[in-house]
Amino acid sequence: MLVLVMRYSRVASNVQFYASTAVLMSELAKFAICLAIVARASASEHGRLSLRRIYADVLGGDCWKMLIPAGLYTIQNNLQYTAVSLLDAATFQVTYQLKILTTALCAVAMLGTQLSRARWVALVVLTAGVVLVQLPPTAANDNGPPDASFSLQFLGLLAVVIACVLSGLAGVYFEKVLKGSRKSLWTRNVQLSLFSTAPALLGVLAVDGQQIRHTGFFYGYSWWTCGAIACQALGGIVVALVVKYADNILKGFATSISIILSCLASVWLFDFHITPTFISGTALVIYATYMYSRQESALPKTPTLSALSSSETPSNIRDAQDDGDAIAIVDIERGKQIK
Repeated sequence: MLVLVMRYSRVASNVQFYASTAVLMSELAKFAICLAIVARASASEHGRLSLRRIYADVLGGDCWKMLIPAGLYTIQNNLQYTAVSLLDAATFQVTYQLKILTTALCAVAMLGTQLSRARWVALVVLTAGVVLVQLPPTAANDNGPPDASFSLQFLGLLAVVIACVLSGLAGVYFEKVLKGSRKSLWTRNVQLSLFSTAPALLGVLAVDGQQIRHTGFFYGYSWWTCGAIACQALGGIVVALVVKYADNILKGFATSISIILSCLASVWLFDFHITPTFISGTALVIYATYMYSRQESALPKTPTLSALSSSETPSNIRDAQDDGDAIAIVDIERGKQIK
């Protein structure tokens, strides 16, 4: 749904809003939501609400460690708007599953996670599927000048790849910080959202500052823009609930269904033309996603950091739109068991 709303918000009108402002508004909304949850949990635990205690919990200790993933996530969110403006929703949705690959590679490199042979095969199949999706529909113009639409698609693909790499780096780093911390996951997400506002505001000033001075901060905003911001802000909570209460096979099916629905909706909303190569690539991505998640469901359940408190949620609450991260990042805490 997020991809469709983001895409439609960019093409529904000739007057486009500034993506950097939407990213900033999304971070502020996430901060407000997570802070409200932290405040409620603190009041429930101690019998009364103490702003001083919340302040010390959020800004005390090693809160500075969240500066790195906060910056990475902010850049990633801006790149998502760039990519969804250049690619159709279906292509973006399928290609963005590369975050499973980048998260797995970052986990192997940074945390020494060991992946089974079946998972490596799934990652190769995933990459092959994304390549097929990106192939041009025909080769009729191979001898002619480069097509402008192909150049835009290449820029969109580049934005997606960079966003996937940043997503993997930020997710694994976030998990690494959580492993050595006793702070609530909600508190960590308050820190992430708070520290993300600074680079997001910097992006607003650096990228669109001059235009905003003349047209205003909310120039081009519509209900679809507000919907995209709300989806990004609320998505993390939804993903956390899915990861906590659903098994990995169900998550794999959910990701596959979301890809299929995005393709069908793109045909209706954006006049997207489905080609045989796109169908083949999408089928490979869906199969690889399902196989990757299916492998984890066979692992023995072990206590993780998120199990230390029943009120906490899994560490991949961040980045709601990253259903693939929910599949890949969860391996990190028990990756040593994967043979």
